[in-house]
Order: sequence, then structure tokens, then C-alpha cells
Amino acid sequence: MKRLGMVAAILLIASVPFWSQESVNAYASCDEALAKQLFTQFEKETGIKVNFVRLSGGEAISRMEAERENPQASVWVGGVGLDHISGKVKGLTTPYKSRVADTIPAMYRDPENYWIGLYIGPITFFTNNARAKALGITAPTSWADLLKPEYKGLIRVSSPMTSGTAYTMITTLRYIYNGDEDKVFDYLKKLDKNVDQYTRSGAAYTAAVATGEIPIGIGFAHDQVKMLNQGVDATITAPKEGSGYELAALSMIKGGKDQVNGKKLYDWILGKSAQDIFASYYVLLVAPGAPRNPKALPLSAVNALKQDLVWDGENKDRLVTRWNNEIGSLRK
Repeated sequence: MKRLGMVAAILLIASVPFWSQESVNAYASCDEALAKQLFTQFEKETGIKVNFVRLSGGEAISRMEAERENPQASVWVGGVGLDHISGKVKGLTTPYKSRVADTIPAMYRDPENYWIGLYIGPITFFTNNARAKALGITAPTSWADLLKPEYKGLIRVSSPMTSGTAYTMITTLRYIYNGDEDKVFDYLKKLDKNVDQYTRSGAAYTAAVATGEIPIGIGFAHDQVKMLNQGVDATITAPKEGSGYELAALSMIKGGKDQVNGKKLYDWILGKSAQDIFASYYVLLVAPGAPRNPKALPLSAVNALKQDLVWDGENKDRLVTRWNNEIGSLRK
């Protein structure tokens, strides 16, 4: 009898799944390799495994809207802050005042604690030197340059339908044109003639420029600096009229099933271990005293525009819908 009882106990223990390890689900809108490095280090330090899905900012919003009644993730890490503001407006995220939130300057966090900024990155142009030379073109140095007929079909950028990077480009142009949205969309229609394709992800163009598949891409400087430091022969130029910039952010997802471990991850992302990893990706952290990679492009290297991030976030749906109606849906 004792033997039978022991066998039953062993079988019961064996039936307990190994996936009972503590874990938390997250969406990551930052570079996928960066997300993996962050979450691996978090697991090493806490024992909590992060199950994550990499989504662009727009895809993350769409996923959370679809899952509104049954959220599948608890934390949203990275991605353009304008998308996090949109997430707040749509009721997809929930406030959380982290115990370390005050390490981030007030200008880089939501006053109601719905989102908090991590790092900033300006929009710049990325040109493959060899391909440009072969085509007899030079690297663009202004938004006006991008409309030149010699660039027809030679520019790649992401779609604002799925990418916060591309939406930041729209808001940048709105500041350049002093709020005149008709001028912005007139410009975007002209630019469309020179764009070979719109990608889903904001950083997807970098690989194409690196290989020379396309000579010119538009996106955030840190993604381009990363390529330069991998040996890519390319040039980064900042538009002389001005550059908008992203404020990458962090949010808790409303109704996420694991708020306890989610908050642990949120707090950790704002701490030193995560900051060291972020800095290795050439981004400019907003926390005072945070590490900075000496190879990162400083904000002082561009003509950074003054932005109203809250207005930009609250008007995203309207401007993206207009882009799709007037440009995106009309492409053959």
C-alpha cells in the first residue's frame, strides 16, 4: 500500500507543468534584439520570465483594441510615445505611479501616470554611399530635397497605419508648416511619388539601405547609428528645416492579467540594468545621469523642433486616417 501511495505521489509531482515558473506577458515595440536582451536580463535578476510579442506601435494599439475584453499582456514596452498617448486616449492602458517614476523629468511622463518616457531619438535620413554614387545622387539634407525627381522610387519609409515612426514624420512636417495640414498632405503626396514602398515597422528600411536594395531611408537616428557601427557604409543627415523626435515610452495595459509581475517589470525597465542595455543601442535616455553611448547621435546634432506630444497623440487617428484616404489606399 505504501509503495502504491509513493508511486501515486511521484506521478502527481511529475504531472505538475514546468511552465508554472513565474512569468508575465508583454508587448514590445522597441527593437526586437533590444527587447530580448532586456527581458533575458530581467529574468536573470528576478526569476520572472517575460513572454513577449514584438509589434510596431500601430500593431500594438490594434492588438490591444481587439483584446480589450480579454487582455493578453500586462506591459507595453517601448515604441513611440505618441502611440502610448493614443493608448491612453482609447482607454487601453492604466495608470501606475512607479516607485522610481520621479527619476524621470516631469516633461517626459504623463501627469496622470498613464505612460512614462524612456529615451528620445530624432528623425534623420540614411543614405547608402555606394548605391548613391552608382546612381549619381547625393544624400538629402532637407525635407525639400526628398521631393527631387532624381529620387523617384529610391526612398523607403514606414506606413503611419502601422508605425509610430511614420506618424512622427507627419507631425514633424506639421510643425515645419506651422500647423497647415493641407500643406503637409500636399508635401506627402509629392513624396509618395519617390517612395518605393511603405514598411510595417519603422526600422525595417535600415536593412534595405544597408544592403543597397534601396539608397535612402527615413527613420530614427539610433537605428541608423546601429547600422554604422556594424560596418555599413552609409551617411546620416538631419533635415535642415528641423527634425521631430520620438519619446519612446512604457505603459501598463488595462486589465492585464498579471499586474504584480507587470509592475515589477515596469519598475525594472526604469532602473540601471535596463538603462545600461538601452544605452548600448545608441538611444538617448531621458533620466538624468543615465549612461550615454559616445557613438549615439546627440539631439544637439539636429535642428530639434519644439513639439506638443499630447496634441500629437490625441490627433493621431484623424491624421492617419487622412493619410490613408489621400495616399495609402490609392497606391497601386
